[in-house]
Amino acid sequence: MRHSIISCIAILAIFGLLVALVWPWFNRGDKARIGGPVPDIRYAIYTALGQYVVDVGHFPKSLHDLVQKPNDEFKWHGPYFDPPKVPIDPWGHEYIYAFPGKHNPGSYDLMSAGPDGKKGTEDDIGNW
Repeated sequence: MRHSIISCIAILAIFGLLVALVWPWFNRGDKARIGGPVPDIRYAIYTALGQYVVDVGHFPKSLHDLVQKPNDEFKWHGPYFDPPKVPIDPWGHEYIYAFPGKHNPGSYDLMSAGPDGKKGTEDDIGNW
């Protein structure tokens, strides 16, 4: 009898440990999606903007200039995304780009308005 109680306690302890390890993966919700724009901002868009600057000599007026050649840019060698479309954030909104940046005056501002899609709220994600 005592042996079966110890076995039950051991099984419950193992089960509790497994739940504690696995639960965070199932309970991520919007937290996981909020991390989604960061790789886009840091890598794909950052790289495309950098290549545009190397080719043309200055930052683009909009992110769409990375996909479609502006009429006045003769050194443009894009599109700078593959596939040739501007990435959208995980909530289906376009990234907000500004050059020169308000937060980065010598460079550009790039942000996602987050899950609510409204600029200027606490769920915004930017490069500043």
